[in-house]
Amino acid sequence: MGKRKILITGGAGFIGSSLAHKLSEDKTNVITIVDNLLTGDVTRIPKLDNVTFIKGDVNDNQVISSIFYGNSFDYVFHYAAVVGVKRTIENPIMVLDDLKGMRNVLDLCKNTSVKRIFFSSSSEVYGEPVELPQHEYTTPLNSRLPYAIVKNVGEAFLKSYKQEYDLDYTIFRFFNTYGPLQSKDFVVSKFIAAAMKNEDITIYGDGSQTRTFCFVDDNIQACVNAFMKDEVMNDVVNIGSDKIYTVLELAEVIIKVANSTSKIVHLPPLEEGDMTRRQPDTGKMLQLLGKEPLSLEEGLKKVIDNPSYFL
Repeated sequence: MGKRKILITGGAGFIGSSLAHKLSEDKTNVITIVDNLLTGDVTRIPKLDNVTFIKGDVNDNQVISSIFYGNSFDYVFHYAAVVGVKRTIENPIMVLDDLKGMRNVLDLCKNTSVKRIFFSSSSEVYGEPVELPQHEYTTPLNSRLPYAIVKNVGEAFLKSYKQEYDLDYTIFRFFNTYGPLQSKDFVVSKFIAAAMKNEDITIYGDGSQTRTFCFVDDNIQACVNAFMKDEVMNDVVNIGSDKIYTVLELAEVIIKVANSTSKIVHLPPLEEGDMTRRQPDTGKMLQLLGKEPLSLEEGLKKVIDNPSYFL
């Protein structure tokens, strides 16, 4: 079996680095990670012979071109993006800049004979839900925030490059994913960090907004299966869990699992960006995964018991 040369943009991020760890277990995979470290962290990157890290920004055409032409990749996972509700709302121009990166990566994939590109889209493309569960084909994409619009346009670019240049793609629409190595900007890791220090857990609004939570290993396994088995070819799949929890219930479960004495404190609701409800249709994901996903309690236990969790 020949070597597979794989690029992961945003590979020092939480999901990108978790993907790198999984793919690096197969020594026929030679992995290059590119990340500008805006929210990425080099300590997450696997320190292995078949993994190389390059600090660089995909939005800079000169930088990313030299990386592509110097490596001739077979497969690209384009996970680089400005992330985090607060950060994306406060920096809308920086978010929209990611369209440059999308164009750069797609043009380079087309020009260097990349076999297939995998794109991390987001549940945000659905916006405020007009129906639950949110289905890949039938649910309208109803988003207005720059982050969601960029993901939506990214999906449109992939379909267009397939039509015009026959570049194969797969779109992963990620719903809330949590696990070890996640930064504390995100709800599960923020709550866990507070609970483990017995500090107050703060919730925006009354905590009745609902979410689903997918353990990172299930996210990665489903995506790697799509890659290795040539599934979801030129198609889109929701990657997440369909079990609904209110944010208040999430805090309560974390306090219980962590044996914490934390109190729950309510803050005024966020003005925008905090969708009230979200739930994916996970039929396609479960076929990819081929097993029952980890329950929230089991997943939280794995994070809380993982000493490498705190970055």
